[in-house]
Amino acid sequence: MAPPDLPLFERDREQAVLSAVIGELRSGRPALVTVTGEPGLGQNELLRWAAGQARDRGVHVLAARATSAEHELRYGVVAQLLAPEDRDIATRLFVAPQRPGGLPGLNHLLTACHDRPTLLVVQDVQWLDPASLRWLEALARRLPRAPLALLTSTTGTAIDRPEWSVGTPLTGLASTIELALPPLTTSGVSAAVRTVCGVPGDTDFTDALAQATRGVPAVVHEVLLRFTRTGCAPRAEHVEHLRALTAEVVGDHAAQALSELRDPVAVDVLRALAVCGDLLDFPLVCTLAGLHPVPEARLRATLMASGLLTPRDGSPPGHDAVVRARILEEMPAADRADLYARAARLAQRVAVADQGIAELLLRARPVGAPWAVATLRRGFAAALRSGRRDRATAYLARALDEPLRSEERDRVELQLASVQMVTAPTAAERRLHGLIRSTGTGTGLRAQAVDLCLLGGDTRAARLARPTGPGTLGDSAPCDADVPAPRRGSGTGSPPGRRARAVAGDATAPRGGNTSDPAHRDGSDEHPERTTTADNDATVSERDDLATVGERHELATVSERHELIALLRVARFLRHEETCPGVPPAPALPEHSHSPAVAGVRAWEHAMAGVHLEASRRLARAAFAPDPGGRPPLVTPRLFACRALFLTDDGDEAEAHLATLLNEAHRQRAAIAIAHVLAVRADLHLRHGRPDAAARDLAAAEAELPPARLHPLFVPYWASLNLVADLQNGRPDRAREIAARPVPSLSEECATSAYLLFARGVLARSEDDPQRARAYFRACGRWLLHYGCVNPAVLPWRSLAAEAAHALGDDAEALRLTREEVRLAARWGTRSALGRAELGLAVVIRENRTEHFRAAVATLSESPARTDYTRAVLELASAESAEAERRTALALTSRRASTAGGVAPGPLPGFSQVLPAPAGVPPGRGAAPHPRPPAGWPALSPAEHETALLAASGLANREIATTLSVTTRAVELRLSGVYRKLRIRGREELRALRYGPEGG
Repeated sequence: MAPPDLPLFERDREQAVLSAVIGELRSGRPALVTVTGEPGLGQNELLRWAAGQARDRGVHVLAARATSAEHELRYGVVAQLLAPEDRDIATRLFVAPQRPGGLPGLNHLLTACHDRPTLLVVQDVQWLDPASLRWLEALARRLPRAPLALLTSTTGTAIDRPEWSVGTPLTGLASTIELALPPLTTSGVSAAVRTVCGVPGDTDFTDALAQATRGVPAVVHEVLLRFTRTGCAPRAEHVEHLRALTAEVVGDHAAQALSELRDPVAVDVLRALAVCGDLLDFPLVCTLAGLHPVPEARLRATLMASGLLTPRDGSPPGHDAVVRARILEEMPAADRADLYARAARLAQRVAVADQGIAELLLRARPVGAPWAVATLRRGFAAALRSGRRDRATAYLARALDEPLRSEERDRVELQLASVQMVTAPTAAERRLHGLIRSTGTGTGLRAQAVDLCLLGGDTRAARLARPTGPGTLGDSAPCDADVPAPRRGSGTGSPPGRRARAVAGDATAPRGGNTSDPAHRDGSDEHPERTTTADNDATVSERDDLATVGERHELATVSERHELIALLRVARFLRHEETCPGVPPAPALPEHSHSPAVAGVRAWEHAMAGVHLEASRRLARAAFAPDPGGRPPLVTPRLFACRALFLTDDGDEAEAHLATLLNEAHRQRAAIAIAHVLAVRADLHLRHGRPDAAARDLAAAEAELPPARLHPLFVPYWASLNLVADLQNGRPDRAREIAARPVPSLSEECATSAYLLFARGVLARSEDDPQRARAYFRACGRWLLHYGCVNPAVLPWRSLAAEAAHALGDDAEALRLTREEVRLAARWGTRSALGRAELGLAVVIRENRTEHFRAAVATLSESPARTDYTRAVLELASAESAEAERRTALALTSRRASTAGGVAPGPLPGFSQVLPAPAGVPPGRGAAPHPRPPAGWPALSPAEHETALLAASGLANREIATTLSVTTRAVELRLSGVYRKLRIRGREELRALRYGPEGG
């Protein structure tokens, strides 16, 4: 009910109609007026105003109000109406037996009305008792014969709808009016704010109030009263507080209406509607509430009359969220959980959408049916597709409350932890540690749990795993040393672990050779095809004969042990803890294993050590082969295998595998795996000179795994990728911001710290600070050597530290570092590593610099390192240009007329006249001093610098795009920036800058 002092905002039309009715009543014209609307719209306030107006005009007023508590009280409203005329009427009506067709007091009232006009005001006729309803309907039929008006209010649907509300022929001679009250408009709400608060409200405040209260005057008024008591002004900064107050007021109104609802069947239906009214239609909701004799129409009318149920836009009735919550709060917890369970069963039977049933199951007690878990898991997938990770985790957590088989429970736990790694990493680690420690964890799930922990940065999980069967992870000997060697033609006595290796084919062991040979132990056998078909058929036959259940179990145990060792080696690389007291050293990888995980980690270890290029390539490919035992593939070993592949210059193959990993992670909805795959692919893009693609992948990775959720062990790696990508994309300010950003203390204890040190060194080098650059590159090298990484293909810190030392005048150190890198790169054997090393040597050496640059260009031209290749071409152009300056004009002209043999895309003679010295060559060293570059040249980004040089040399946009591995559109945008910064109009002026004022 609206408060008595509620102002009648925006009720001018209704007040005018009621004033006219009162005026005509004084002239003896009867009327029937019904004011309808949702509860709280001010119907009763309007009736009280009309009653006051009638009294002021000398009209006799009789008033009554129906209530739900008196709905069964015979003649309860009639007694209120006639009490002023006859004080004993109530006793006679309530006590005297009811006579058939009797209408007590009606004739007396009609007779009295002939002497004075009378206005009957009845509030809330939806709660009229049946006897009073009949009495008022009889009065309505007699209205044309008396100067009497009947003014009533209702919430829109009475339990027994009065005839006068529809204008029947019986009332045709009287004025029949129905006034439907609308909610307040925004202007009305604004006027209410100004009236109650004393000052106008902000637009945002008023709009929020109108939306939260739906313009119901009673709610608006009470909310504003509570708001003013807090002493706050109606300003936008208090909108959240306003919404909280509105929820309290709406909830209080709902609780009051619920307490007034006396019908137990209506209460049960109301609770059922609160649970599943959005999912099931009204007849099904009534079925859920239980068998009852009350007709559906009467139940609907009762609930509408209570104000707890309101129709919206012609759709089935529904509850506000606050009202629904308040209704359910009144129920005992056990009854509420049981109601949700019954609602879920009914919804499942009528094929409601999975997410709707999952929402019911969230609050239900365990239903103990298989469909419940399946529905929750489908709801989990749907929630992840829509980006609702919190809801998805809630569904899976609820699925764990249902009775599950052990293996199925473990899989749900693993799936839940995969999502919680992003939303709640601490809870995910606890869940995964429980799986790892459990001896009953299903086949393959323990290794998957450790794998997921490593993706989350938890290296302790790898040491928590204890494989079943002989041997432990702490053993330094190979883990299958307990399995005796097979004998040719052996029967059931042959151990299954070795037989499985013969059947499946070892991914790491050589075939057809002496396993004691170190070259074979490193996996460098080049003829794996020597195994004959007959031998394969024999071994397959042996497996078919001997693969009993026990043997398959032992085979799975050995495979799991190998996977756990491989993951422990990864943990050791990520964080070197073996120097800590009580931490045993990580065991060596098994020399003979058919596990793809072992192959992937061994490929990375070969690449780190910079040895056995072909073996590393073959092992990395074997990491993506299906497991012979059908075990699920692990993510971390395959990521390291991809990194090994792009260290072996097989970047295209690595990119294809990364795409496969990404699709797999998307299918499994594993956000943390998606993020790590994208980060590794960004690394690949940077190595291949595609910084724009790297930036896109890094942005997508951070969308999946926000930086705030990233484990400290991976912070340096991600920061280094972002820093280098921003630097190469011409955003040095962002690169400096990333470099200056502090990292967690734990980040300084992991191998990935070397990447951030290297990236900071690259930034210092771009800022022409060789002292700081050398310090960073040295620190990077010390960290890599600490983790056993000597391969310059991982990070070429030696050559860059040598260039910085050369710029500082320390030629001895520069030559030592570059020659060491050349030696290590030659041992590794890839074109990229060797070409970078030769380029570094050419920059710092004095003798035959041009020939060294030519060698670097020739080597890098056959590698995927396009950025290094472009730099080598530019350095060679500058070196040849310096040589040309010392020749006669005739020799220079002759050289221009002929292209340099074997050099692509053609050296650029004459650039030394206008460009700064090549990177790493200090002034006064190696070449003659250059004239001052043109105005605007220092403002060019590195990408624009490279593009300008190639454009000035005469290359077309498509050729430049191919050389720099970018799109033609990117070349056009870069050249537009060059022209703008140099204040020139096109290629002709750029070529003029190239050849100097004399044109050559």
